[in-house]
Amino acid sequence: MASDFRRKEILPEITEQIVASYHEIGSINHLGHCPLPSYNEITSLLMDLSEILYPGYRRRQNLHFGNVPYHVGDLIDTLHDTLTQQICRALRHDFTTRNDADCESIIEKDFEAEAQDITISFLKTIPELRSILSKDVQAAYDGDPAAKSLDEIIFSYPGLEAITTHRLAHELYRRNVPFIPRMMSEWSHSKTGIDLHPGANIGHSFFIDHGTGVVIGETCEIHPHVKIYQGVTLGALSFPKDGDGKIIRGTKRHPTIGEGVVIYANATVLGGDTVVGANSVIGASVSLMKSVPPNTIVTIEKPSLKFREAS
Repeated sequence: MASDFRRKEILPEITEQIVASYHEIGSINHLGHCPLPSYNEITSLLMDLSEILYPGYRRRQNLHFGNVPYHVGDLIDTLHDTLTQQICRALRHDFTTRNDADCESIIEKDFEAEAQDITISFLKTIPELRSILSKDVQAAYDGDPAAKSLDEIIFSYPGLEAITTHRLAHELYRRNVPFIPRMMSEWSHSKTGIDLHPGANIGHSFFIDHGTGVVIGETCEIHPHVKIYQGVTLGALSFPKDGDGKIIRGTKRHPTIGEGVVIYANATVLGGDTVVGANSVIGASVSLMKSVPPNTIVTIEKPSLKFREAS
């Protein structure tokens, strides 16, 4: 049956009701204010950064040492301008929110200059990030017998995609950039199924095998050469609250994982005081809420299986 265009007469009334809700429920709309960071710009920035971190593997091919300086130089110039603008927006909005101020009337702070300083500081970390990521790629190759080459890992491993975005977001998080690190990490989360908070401090040679369902919290500390499997949660216990019943923020809530630890599928390690000692192994489906000495294997008792003849 064809649409009855006469029924569209109700659409202006629906529009009026929706707009009225913007006045009544102001907590989930951002109208009449200075612009927020752009989600599309942030995801585009990540693509440009990935192009620089892994030249020849992403959008632009046929790169060589003769033309790569021009290609990278163009990307860096674009990244400088765009990232400065996006960080400026984030800083301004954060300041107005914390100080209950009108962003149009703020004249005492030069957010753009601050954003440019952060951007340049961030871009300077790229060579070191490439060094760390090369160790992550090698850890994936060494830790997965199914991997045929480093190229295969760079092209197709979701764990590497997630840790690449994390290492970028973490550098901005360390520089106290609002919003943008979480925007980056949640984009990666939606793409890979791996949830890495940008605050987590993760050492080099880190490998997430398979990856789907992995969750790593904000205050988690992971030392080098750690390997984890799908479904692992490095999370928090119940949050402490102050006298007014509000969550106490800024405390160590997530575990510390020592060097060389392996954590198998669907294991859960919880609590800011929980430390998994170096070279320990946490077995599949273990739920751990206390510290483990170095060189320890933690498993759950194997459940008994029952067999019966099918009817």
